[in-house]
Amino acid sequence: MSAHTDHQKGLLITAIGGLTLTVDIPLIRLADGSPWTILLLRTGTTFIAALVIWAVWRSLSRNAPQLIPGWSGLAVAICYGLTGITFITAVYHTSTADLVFILAFTTVFAALLSWLFLKERPRLVTLATMLVMIFGVLIIVGGSVGTGHLFGDFMALCSAFFIALAITISRASGKDMGFTALIGVIVPLAVATFMVAGEGLHVNAPWWIIFNGAVIMPISFLCLANGPKYISGPEVAMFYLLETVLAPVWVWAIFAETPSRNSLIGGAILIIALVAHSLWQLHEGRKRRATLAVSHPA
Repeated sequence: MSAHTDHQKGLLITAIGGLTLTVDIPLIRLADGSPWTILLLRTGTTFIAALVIWAVWRSLSRNAPQLIPGWSGLAVAICYGLTGITFITAVYHTSTADLVFILAFTTVFAALLSWLFLKERPRLVTLATMLVMIFGVLIIVGGSVGTGHLFGDFMALCSAFFIALAITISRASGKDMGFTALIGVIVPLAVATFMVAGEGLHVNAPWWIIFNGAVIMPISFLCLANGPKYISGPEVAMFYLLETVLAPVWVWAIFAETPSRNSLIGGAILIIALVAHSLWQLHEGRKRRATLAVSHPA
């Protein structure tokens, strides 16, 4: 398969994953249940779906990836598990716009962790982008003071940190973590099972969250995890931005939830900074490939 065809395949796979992920929060809201019940149904169905997909893959091919590849895989699974808990908590304690905008801060945490642990010193443009994004998040959080959303914003920041930590460990290990994020839901599943055992199930429309866990989560995570095999990191990051842009639109259309002025200003700063930085990375990547092609012609 040619490099051009591989690139098109990667764009298609990652676009499917990014678009699918945009309906995650609206489906959680549509299910209309208590946080622990929603977490139980979402993670339980995701876990079952992951095992079924992996079992079918393994029966058809011996090249099926490990569910949890070693100790690094276990650490990544725990990070994604903690993300599941903080993410659901954030859904119920802050606005959708604040949540997805703050989740975009994952790139800043990832750059900082790579700098600290992988000794990958960010370039000046990346550092400038990080400062701009910190300013955007401060505007969002500042607007939440006194509104009751501050705790939810903090949980969203925790989610961004745990995702960035999982990405850093994955890159350091060099192992295939395609299924690890899905298997990691066993951590929030165990916590939710314990909590629901005491308070009981509370959900008005369970089919929405079951569909979310059984179909939406596996498709989005598997597609986004496989995208980097064919396309560059900045291109993958652009598709992650789809949730940042579209999730608040879906919630506004369905629930008439209008983002606050601070949320819109801070979110716009985050999106513009991320898009500009991703475009710069793509440009630099093309320049490097062109230089290599001239220096080492086929």
